[in-house]
Amino acid sequence: MADPSSYRPRPGQVPDSPGVYKFRDEHHRVIYVGKAKSLRQRLASYFQDVAGLHPRTATMVTTAASVEWTVVSTEVEALQLEYSWIKEFDPRFNVKYRDDKSYPSLAVTLNEQYPRVQVMRGPKKKGVRYFGPYGHAWAIRETVDLMLRVFPVRTCSAGVFKRSAQIGRPCLLGYIGKCSAPCVGRVTPEEHRELAEDFCDFMAGRTGTYLTRLEAEMQEAAEEMEYEKAARLRDDIGALRRAMEKNAVVLADATDADLIAVAEDELEAAVQIFHVRGGRVRGQRGWVTDKVEAVDTAGLVEHALQQLYGEESGEAVPKEVLVPALPEDAPAVAEWLGGRRGSQVSLRIPQRGDKKSLMETVHRNAQQSLALHKTKRAGDLTTRSRALEEIAEALELDTAPLRIECFDISHLQGDDVVASMVVFEDGLPRKSEYRRFEIKSFEGQDDVRSMHEVISRRFRRYLREKLRTGEWSPADGEDEVGGEVPAETDDGRPRRFAYPPQLVVVDGGQPQVAAAQRALAELGIDDIAVCGLAKRLEEVWLPGESDPVVLPRTSEGLYLLQRVRDEAHRFAIQYQRGKRAKRLRSGPLDDVPGLGESRRLALIKHFGSVKKLRQATIDQICEVPGIGRKTAETVAVALAQAAPAAPAVNTATGEIIEDEAPAPAGATSERGSEQ
Repeated sequence: MADPSSYRPRPGQVPDSPGVYKFRDEHHRVIYVGKAKSLRQRLASYFQDVAGLHPRTATMVTTAASVEWTVVSTEVEALQLEYSWIKEFDPRFNVKYRDDKSYPSLAVTLNEQYPRVQVMRGPKKKGVRYFGPYGHAWAIRETVDLMLRVFPVRTCSAGVFKRSAQIGRPCLLGYIGKCSAPCVGRVTPEEHRELAEDFCDFMAGRTGTYLTRLEAEMQEAAEEMEYEKAARLRDDIGALRRAMEKNAVVLADATDADLIAVAEDELEAAVQIFHVRGGRVRGQRGWVTDKVEAVDTAGLVEHALQQLYGEESGEAVPKEVLVPALPEDAPAVAEWLGGRRGSQVSLRIPQRGDKKSLMETVHRNAQQSLALHKTKRAGDLTTRSRALEEIAEALELDTAPLRIECFDISHLQGDDVVASMVVFEDGLPRKSEYRRFEIKSFEGQDDVRSMHEVISRRFRRYLREKLRTGEWSPADGEDEVGGEVPAETDDGRPRRFAYPPQLVVVDGGQPQVAAAQRALAELGIDDIAVCGLAKRLEEVWLPGESDPVVLPRTSEGLYLLQRVRDEAHRFAIQYQRGKRAKRLRSGPLDDVPGLGESRRLALIKHFGSVKKLRQATIDQICEVPGIGRKTAETVAVALAQAAPAAPAVNTATGEIIEDEAPAPAGATSERGSEQ
């Protein structure tokens, strides 16, 4: 535990101006990022008597070993820099909101020639209009199904659209009137785009225009005794009204606003956001976070605003943001939001009327979300804790293995030998720590030797990291871990392989366990437990033991080990299949220096096959657009040096297939695919 006075800046050294500061630990990792109107006043507050600090703040300052700061011109710049650094360094003492699920949105792909309406998740794309997010995908599909009666916009995938265009027949939606069938030319691209834009306008809340127009057309059709048309228009109006009823009016003045509410206790906080557009609730989302820093409601609101709008722009940022408490630098935050939107944004607390009533509803949702989260987490924590305790008891460990790493080897008959490393912390997968290895020291199939190499490489990197930070030094004063020691860096980012596990699990039995233990012993590591999980009987093997440890089939510890092993197997298989597919797709042009994917395709398209390209002269190769004489000479030399490929053979007839003729169905090549 560090004494904050040991790294306290000298009086007068800290400037009295806006800025952003970083606390680092003894290994130079960034553990906290903050901003302040006055760096001098804010940093001075951290270096008072530790007994007078909030317990979380006291833990942070005693964990830190240094502090540094960056001066900026305005508080808005400080807000933006703080957000960027929190995203970059992922400090352990900062509040970080994470979605408990991926919320779907209704998207209209206006960047395509024929815009498509679909459900989308994940990061937003340029040129796509989004509505939502929604709590459930089925809510989007119900709304779209009602809207397609009036706005028959394309909803099919690119493959279905292309297929319908080829055969000249629309899909089922085209026949039942829920698609205008642009694939077969029933409408022009301009008419279809107008339908998509009308769809977007209606979803954005401009509903009165369309309802008024449809009612007028219905009355006109009835007066002219076109009763079938009038009935169809009546049904369209009913469909639009049912779609509108799914998003009831909550603000009568057609306000565009986001309402943010917070429910919290001493340890955790839940945030709920209602997205109101045109006076109607168009989307809802929520986060739950641990309160790892001393932060009040205003601070939680500020963090939520950064998370919500840090990467948004334009209309994604509403004109009005309603919050339960204003951030400390409310004018600066409002200015930052206005910069993201491109126009002024109002940030305020609702005081009366419909907006205050709706805020109370959002707050009730936040309270229910926090209560539900605590119920789920209590069950999960109990199960995971029991599993870790059972593993510690079965393997006779001193403490529960909070970090478990599992290794698996994968290959196809000795080819493309790879390995995987997966990490579980507190019984949950930590996918950002997953690693992949390619076996380099030998060729062929030898799982035991492969396991020894992978364990050695992983923990050699761990020892190098300890050597870099000064946590370990070789007994004879020399670098015994092999390889080059990385230079000292000061970026503060979490480094790969920096954290050791309490338990190493290998996929296999006695031979694999012995290889892993031998690799650790050769590196002088004796404080990490090793075990293996054999697939046949789910036996747990320990180093030097002739008999396995058998856990009960109903054991939570065995179930956790199985999950870890299966995840390592899945990750290794995925990597091995990717390498095999890449190898099978490779051809003689892949190794030509300076020849990219586009020019390789241009050469094959021009000559029709690699065989014809090999027979071409340099002047003929130069005729391909984008291919100069020097590149043509390089291609010719590379193809001349490459061994001629074996002919393709029709396995049904035994005939040799010439490159000039298209390959009949059932033909395969003895050499694999060539591109």
